[in-house]
Amino acid sequence: VLGLLQDLLQEPGKYVRHDHFAELANYLNREKQVPGQPSTAKRPLKNQPSEFAVFGRNLIDPEALNQMNTAMKMPVVVKGALMADAHVGYGLPIGGVVAAYNAVMPYGVGMDIACRMHLSVYPDPPELLRRQKDHIKQLLTDNTRFGLAEFNDIGDHELMERREWKEIAFIRGLKQKFYNQLGTSGHGNHFVDIGHLVVSDFTGELGLQPGTYLAILSHSGSRNFGAEVAMHYTKVAKAKLGLSGEAGQLAWLDLGSQEGQEYWQAMNLAGDYSKANHHIIHGKLSQALGSNPIKRVENHHNFAWEEKLSEHESLIVHRKGATPAHEGDVGIIPGNMVSPAFIVSGKGNAMSLQSASHGAG
Repeated sequence: VLGLLQDLLQEPGKYVRHDHFAELANYLNREKQVPGQPSTAKRPLKNQPSEFAVFGRNLIDPEALNQMNTAMKMPVVVKGALMADAHVGYGLPIGGVVAAYNAVMPYGVGMDIACRMHLSVYPDPPELLRRQKDHIKQLLTDNTRFGLAEFNDIGDHELMERREWKEIAFIRGLKQKFYNQLGTSGHGNHFVDIGHLVVSDFTGELGLQPGTYLAILSHSGSRNFGAEVAMHYTKVAKAKLGLSGEAGQLAWLDLGSQEGQEYWQAMNLAGDYSKANHHIIHGKLSQALGSNPIKRVENHHNFAWEEKLSEHESLIVHRKGATPAHEGDVGIIPGNMVSPAFIVSGKGNAMSLQSASHGAG
């Protein structure tokens, strides 16, 4: 025990998420600078941005690069990378990846928290698309809702019983809209497509034999709930840190604070909400098609993960409009309305903080 406490005293940053010592570790963290780690105490921005990798620099809007430079001046930000399809967003550019020490930036995650891709692959022949085009078009119309449109047949759902509704005062007022928008998709580049999937030599990770399959692909997130959580906790973070202007959009919350923990819990609830929305959509369409999927692939972006980027480094990795691409991860990078989507396998590239473009242009 004495040895453990001595280690805690020397390196409290290692214990900020510990079951028993988190409160003590966070107190020590605020009282002194941990060797080799940036402090989350209130500090001015760095004079110069930390270096970060840029993929496809000649294709990226200069304003998105400016936004990333501002993000890399944040005192809690340790590492960063900018994806090849990056473009301007609120605070962090869409396609921006930053790793922060014991802190989370709500606008580093994004407004549409846990926006998600979901692919269902069916054994049915893709010729159905040609033979039953009007029928399939009607199935999509009947079983999807976009924007303000809602369903009235969802029934009970386990997400409505989550403890977060009791523990986080702010989100209680969002509960009814959260329920009303279950199973629906947002505006903008969100979609539900029925098409065909061509499998060539990717069978190892995907687990499918080469061939062409009928498939449903959807892209959407946590609806109004995610946006409200992002705006509220950004406002809280700005007030706590006294930040304004461009830097204020990247205000962070210390994960040792009550507000930081509230946001972290609400973010994870939004992640489960986004996943549930896709499962409802694909369940309705599977029932309408009279077929069951033989394979599902899903991944999300606009999220923050606690990851160990090296043996001694546990950081909060924000991927805004960027997809996790750890070695062997199976993911989806959708194209635009006239180009295909791709099923991909992560390389675990350290330069990109194990991330890839999110697509859906």
